[in-house]
Amino acid sequence: MYKEQQLAAIATGRKSSLFAEDFDQQRGAIGAALRGRRVLALGGCGSIGSSTIRRIASFAPAALHVVDHDENGLAELVRQFRSQAEPLQVADLRTLPLDYGSAAFRFFLASQPTYDLVLNFAALKHVRSEKDPYSALQMFETNLIKQMSLMDALAKTGFSGRLFTVSTDKAANPSSMMGASKRAMEHVMFNSSESAQVNGVKTSARFANVAFSNGSLLQSFEHRLTRSEPLAAPAGTKRYFVSMEEAGEICTLASLIAPDRHIVVPKLDPQAHLVEMQHIAERFLEFNGFEPAYYSDEAAACRNVSAERARRRWPLIITALDTAGEKPYEEFIAKGEEAAEIGFAALQAVKYLAAPRDAIDSMLSDLMSILNADSIDLSKEQLKMLLAKVEPAFLASHRDSALNLDQRA
Repeated sequence: MYKEQQLAAIATGRKSSLFAEDFDQQRGAIGAALRGRRVLALGGCGSIGSSTIRRIASFAPAALHVVDHDENGLAELVRQFRSQAEPLQVADLRTLPLDYGSAAFRFFLASQPTYDLVLNFAALKHVRSEKDPYSALQMFETNLIKQMSLMDALAKTGFSGRLFTVSTDKAANPSSMMGASKRAMEHVMFNSSESAQVNGVKTSARFANVAFSNGSLLQSFEHRLTRSEPLAAPAGTKRYFVSMEEAGEICTLASLIAPDRHIVVPKLDPQAHLVEMQHIAERFLEFNGFEPAYYSDEAAACRNVSAERARRRWPLIITALDTAGEKPYEEFIAKGEEAAEIGFAALQAVKYLAAPRDAIDSMLSDLMSILNADSIDLSKEQLKMLLAKVEPAFLASHRDSALNLDQRA
């Protein structure tokens, strides 16, 4: 954990959590909501999910069931629980290697007593997923259709607890299909016909990039250093970052304390909290004992790793921000939305701004028709028009490009 904290500080500039005060003040309410209760976490092996689960497990729920199709991740999660200094306070810890949209998951859910809290972290969340229509379609199925199916299955169990699905800052005025799919997910969660069948409280959260999380550019710094490869960072690009600890705290508070039909967002200030990606790469290299050696040519950087390393330098490729879906800035509140105070020092919430239910249902119906077709001449434009049913502004805000993130370092 110490290295995790050190790496997070490289990105965030913070040695302690921004949300520690809110979390500590709500410990009593969190404990009352979790102690002796049944919790189901979907996609729980990822960075955000596992961080949240670790916090929830410390409040002694009666059952904590973790579903993820990542078998190796589930095994590692159990090892972490069994190896911690404090005894595990969960009477019924169970991990299941299931896809949450599968028949196996539906059968499992139907076999269980009703859950009190359901957390959904399962998502395809990379902007690079819009590189072709097939990857984008898989993202839509995961982020939208499986969310719809989850709510339908929960309604059949008589669920009346709290349902939380994590969103993303990129859902606010989305410029990528990934961001638009998560904004559409918010519509499916809060105002689809399936949503109307689910009793209980529904909440979500949008927040910043999670520093050194699985699959992130920052995590690639570690991998590239180990493999003796150049690092890469986009030029002139600033992002908000939270640590994995902070991400877990946000999701715990949003899932258990936030009011119904609200999306929790952090109070981050552009002047104080935006960090340039290039500066993080530079600080990471300095942390590992190297000076950055700047390159604009990828091939030259790859050729010169050994020579630069001999001088205690490391190649750092500065790339252009010119690929599909990439946003030059970050925001948490979309046009037409308003933030409200909900009793936290470092968090606020956006009340869900509804899209028409018939438009949401039509989007889902058309998407199901595509998924059920024997064959189809699929295009990104076709999928973009689907999202425009619930987010018409996406037709103008989408940043398209012939380039994608797989085409650069």
